[in-house]
Amino acid sequence: MVDTLVSEHDEISLRDLIALIWARRWLVLSIVIIATSVAGAAALIADKKYLATVTLSPASGSQNQLGALGSLAAQFGGVASLAGISLPGDSKRSESLAILQSEALTESYIRKNDLLPILYGDLWDPVGKKWKETDPKKIPTLWKANQYFKKSVRAVTTDPKTDLVTLTITWKDAELAARWANELVRMANEYSRDRAIQESERNIAYLNEQALKTDMLGVKQVIFTILQNEINKEMLARGNSEYALKVLDPAFTPERPSSPKLTLWLIMGFFGGLFWALFMVFVQNAWRSGGAQR
Repeated sequence: MVDTLVSEHDEISLRDLIALIWARRWLVLSIVIIATSVAGAAALIADKKYLATVTLSPASGSQNQLGALGSLAAQFGGVASLAGISLPGDSKRSESLAILQSEALTESYIRKNDLLPILYGDLWDPVGKKWKETDPKKIPTLWKANQYFKKSVRAVTTDPKTDLVTLTITWKDAELAARWANELVRMANEYSRDRAIQESERNIAYLNEQALKTDMLGVKQVIFTILQNEINKEMLARGNSEYALKVLDPAFTPERPSSPKLTLWLIMGFFGGLFWALFMVFVQNAWRSGGAQR
């Protein structure tokens, strides 16, 4: 009866549409249930991934830490620039973020912790301690691991309102995700500290050398002021383990996976099954109507 009613009109009214779907309700219901069940089962079977997060406050220079001394030294920027010395007030924020996301830091971390077999576990033979692939083009390298880590494992975002930085690690092992997040931040701080200490030591040596070359009291005063500033910078670097990135909230081992989300998969399965079921009903009705007209 429904097929006859629909075939008598070029356009289907809302009442006809509802009647058609109701007539095929068991088919629609069956497809929706199957699609939703398959989506739920897929979500339960799929590899779970965990999200570990570190909240950071990047350093923005040492002007406030050095106080009046920094303000005095800033008056002699010309002398300092000759030595390649950056005075307090120069922002370290961009540099800190660049180091945290740098390929050099990531590659160094992957190499030191031997993460290639972990990142590419499907290609690694744990018994033979070798790669399953023999083709050199398919064997993972540090460069490939670096790109994979940057695109799929690590993410760095900045909140424009608070200027706080969030580093996240997404991985199949919850404990490893938290460890990698904390250790990457610690490694970035160590790299920045060592770099700052080496720079200050180099600047101190240069300033001492220049002080011995001049007898002008005014020049010596400028040199000693900047020298004291460099000594303070070195002391601050040596005594501060969070030199570039202050950890406000370290990463903890997550207990719940971040993906796959079972609820989301069920919703997608439900609506996907509903769409497919309605599509089949309309195609079936059109085919029957075309056959009846012939």
